Amino acid sequence: MPSKTARKDLRVSLFTRSRQQSDTTEGGAEPDGDTPKMEETGEQAEPETPETEADTAPDPGSDKTSAPVPDAVRPGWFGWRRRWPRTARGVTVGTSVLAGALVVFALLVPNRTEKIEFASFVRIPAEGVLLAGLLLALPPKPRRIMAVVSGLVLGLFTVLKFVDMGFYQVLARPFDLVLDWILIENATDFLRETFGRSGQVLAVIGVIVLLVAVLVLTTLAMVRLTDLMVRHRPVAARTTLILGTAWITCMTLGVQIGTMPVATKGNAEFVGNRVKQVRAGLKDTRIFAKQAAVDAFAKTPPDQLLTGLRGKDVLFTFIESYGRVAIDDPAMAKQTDAVLKEGTASLKAAGFASRSGWLQSPVTGAGSWLAHSTFLSGLWIKNQQRYRSLTTSDRMTLTKYFGKTGAWRTVGIVPGVRRAWPEGKFFGLDHIYDSEHLGYHGPYFSWTPVPDQFSMEAFQRLEHGKKDREPIMAEIILASSHNPWSPMARMIDWKDLGDGSVFHRIKKEGTDPTEVWKDPEKVRTEYRKAIEYSLRSLTEWVERYGDEDTVLVFLGDHQPVPTVLAGDTGKDVPISIVAKDPKVLDRVADWGWTDGLKPAPEAPRWGMDKFRDRFMTAYGPQG
Repeated sequence: MPSKTARKDLRVSLFTRSRQQSDTTEGGAEPDGDTPKMEETGEQAEPETPETEADTAPDPGSDKTSAPVPDAVRPGWFGWRRRWPRTARGVTVGTSVLAGALVVFALLVPNRTEKIEFASFVRIPAEGVLLAGLLLALPPKPRRIMAVVSGLVLGLFTVLKFVDMGFYQVLARPFDLVLDWILIENATDFLRETFGRSGQVLAVIGVIVLLVAVLVLTTLAMVRLTDLMVRHRPVAARTTLILGTAWITCMTLGVQIGTMPVATKGNAEFVGNRVKQVRAGLKDTRIFAKQAAVDAFAKTPPDQLLTGLRGKDVLFTFIESYGRVAIDDPAMAKQTDAVLKEGTASLKAAGFASRSGWLQSPVTGAGSWLAHSTFLSGLWIKNQQRYRSLTTSDRMTLTKYFGKTGAWRTVGIVPGVRRAWPEGKFFGLDHIYDSEHLGYHGPYFSWTPVPDQFSMEAFQRLEHGKKDREPIMAEIILASSHNPWSPMARMIDWKDLGDGSVFHRIKKEGTDPTEVWKDPEKVRTEYRKAIEYSLRSLTEWVERYGDEDTVLVFLGDHQPVPTVLAGDTGKDVPISIVAKDPKVLDRVADWGWTDGLKPAPEAPRWGMDKFRDRFMTAYGPQG
């Protein structure tokens, strides 16, 4: 018979192995069924007897243990914290620091790039202090829900601020939550037309990935920061109290870092402005409907409309992005002034006189169609919702009134249109020549499908140069000065234009837009050159093909993007009237416009929506 000590060791061994099998089974593995039987030991099993705690305790001297296998020896990812504790500690601290930095960034980042500076991120946000106090006061489950919701909201605010940055860079205004969604499609079209299908797809994918990443990361950061505050509640509570007291003190005393106030409630103001914007957008439809119902010429008989221009060819020509900055900015003024003086002199030599003034456009940077419709309709078309309401209404435009008289053939030269344009019918044009119908077989110049010089020559060939024709009223939209202004066409001999194939060589000589847009000064230079090209295309056409019956009204549709404006917040654009018949300009003598193609700084400045009625009054029946 085995000794009592031997039997005790055997029981301890069996108990230990049973514990290890139990642990293995709980971990998801199946028991292997290899537990030794008593018969294999050569001993007879003895009746099971109660064991004391001392009997079942492992022998301190034995290398066997009843504890589960520690994480440090487990294979795989789990257990890495015990293998490399210092690394794990560094990762934990680093992740917490990054989470805190992301939350602070989201709370403090402005929605305009020019306001991003070091002082922007060392302020005390009131919303952050209040949110920290609320999270510390809530019970566990509501606190976790609050952390997730606040993280998502903070992420949405951050995304909206990024979108605002883009809108300020292009349109010099923030994104409108009610009215601007349609512009997203226009933006993707611009990307495709400028950088190709691949560039468009990559840009859209990048934006979507960025959007999802911001929402996910801000939510995870807020949850982690909340857990950290709860684990160190006393320190978090004291810090929140100190920051709250500091915010009140700084707000009361008006403490600033440079021009930035230390105590800020920027997100509350951000939300407040958005609420006002949404309310205004929802009311805008009713306001616009009342304005559109008023038309001073709606009941005027056709034979009393535009009598002062009968028998004349009237051309309303828009020069893309031709804004006041091209004339007033010191970096551009000298060159632009030279082109305008040269054009004034050469037109005068050809027998033409001109008058110039200022109009205020409803848009900046982009949205040319809003400016065009404002000019022609006499209504302030400041957003896409108004544009859609206008183009689905029976509002009479300047072009429609010319057609209503029956004295003009109305045509449109719109080289920037490269797909269906149903709105064209609204403007009352008898015939529209888009980019596919001008006979151009040359290359695109970035966004621009047809160079301005070729567009004007096409107008001459297709309409103005025909014999025995009726008077023409033409709406011409020149596109060469459209962003990004690189590469760009240049003036050549009009006889060499042909079918436009000559521009393949000229495009190769041009600049690369990706290189130009790395430097704002290069962008401004290319913009100026594009405006000079458009002006020369127009004035040379008048010199070459104009006659006693030619009346040209040309203007800019809006100021260029803020990169070119360099801080200029104005929306003024130049407008000029050119004619050989002195009676035409006599009709507008009381407008106070400047002689020549360059308006004086003090020349009259009207809203673009005021031009239609002033023009129709000036050229209507005289009392």
